[in-house]
Amino acid sequence: MLTAATNNIYVGRQPILDRSQALYAYELLFRSGNVEQAEFHCDVSATARVITSVFNELGLEQALGDAFGFINVSEDMLMSEALELLPADKIVIELLETVPPKPAVIARARELVRKGFRLALDDVLDLEEDYKPLIEIASFIKIDLLGVAPDALPDLVERFRPYSAKLLAEKVDSAEQARRCHELGFAYFQGYFFARPSVLSTRTLSAGETTLLRLLGMVIGDADTSAMEPLIKQEPALLVNLMRITNSVGSGSKRQISTAREAITLLGRRQLQRWLQLLLFCTQGSGKAHTPLLNMVATRARTMELLAERCDMRDGDPDSAFLTGILSLLPALLGVSMDEVLKTLTVDRCIHSALTDGSGTLGALLRLLRCWEEDATTDFAATLAALPPLSGEDFTVAVSEAMGWAAGLGQ
Repeated sequence: MLTAATNNIYVGRQPILDRSQALYAYELLFRSGNVEQAEFHCDVSATARVITSVFNELGLEQALGDAFGFINVSEDMLMSEALELLPADKIVIELLETVPPKPAVIARARELVRKGFRLALDDVLDLEEDYKPLIEIASFIKIDLLGVAPDALPDLVERFRPYSAKLLAEKVDSAEQARRCHELGFAYFQGYFFARPSVLSTRTLSAGETTLLRLLGMVIGDADTSAMEPLIKQEPALLVNLMRITNSVGSGSKRQISTAREAITLLGRRQLQRWLQLLLFCTQGSGKAHTPLLNMVATRARTMELLAERCDMRDGDPDSAFLTGILSLLPALLGVSMDEVLKTLTVDRCIHSALTDGSGTLGALLRLLRCWEEDATTDFAATLAALPPLSGEDFTVAVSEAMGWAAGLGQ
């Protein structure tokens, strides 16, 4: 069981991407799950206990996969010995802008760097003389784009260039900001532009996407295997992937799978449906399976499934919760409207309602995950309170397990 300190705390996160838009790290946010106290305010010892409990008891270190975790640290928390219980090879200590560069702070920061921790300076607006001792040992400088005038940004970048710290653009809210920061040489990027995919324009689905959606619709509709096999054969890459995953699943058997029909039978309808759902998010352009969008959709779907197992479901079930999470991000992936997606797939009424008007338990679970992804603390707390008997502890346990599951998909 978790310690009492974590009972009403949930872990938020926002992805940090590198220059190729691959996932590099997450900024981890610790929030109160109480409606009256949506933001996380408590004494430093309680804060430190929560963070160490989440890592040590929930296995968040493993859940991060290859990504790193940035954690906001106040002056008091910086001085806390509990901070050293965290894994130095996975954690970046992010000094809040409110931490003054006084001698004790600089000495403690140097001590933690010597112990293997990396340092990030948060919400930097200028290169101030007093902060140079911290800048010299920092691994990351987070430039707040909302606080720096666009015309002043190139000069600020040049002033930081002599230092070894990598520049991280935070609060990137548009494609134009992302493009400009990339041109200026920023190494990392963070902001709602990357964390909240949206439909930019309607486009025609590719042949591969159409095939995957048709197959997914057939599996949901419990079509005969003989009807699905010709579709799979039309896409050689799809057939190869199906054979590979099925032979992996059936590795305990001496017989190797050689036909699509055998693969579908061995894999099973439930696993086939999940594989098709996630495959849509693995085949876009770059060929990389470990993408931010795959992590986002996998974590969303798996968390919804785990929470559905614990809450009072008035509609749907854990499997429908997983499917709702997957389908909710298809418009962002494919560049089409939700109505267009649902024309291809015949889903249960509860899933349809959750996706179109946010109604029912599935709709509430989807809203909860969206609030978490966007760090909408007050709305998150209110939605959680309306989903008895779920607690902040239930959410943190579920999301930690889901993050670990999602991290494993890219390996």
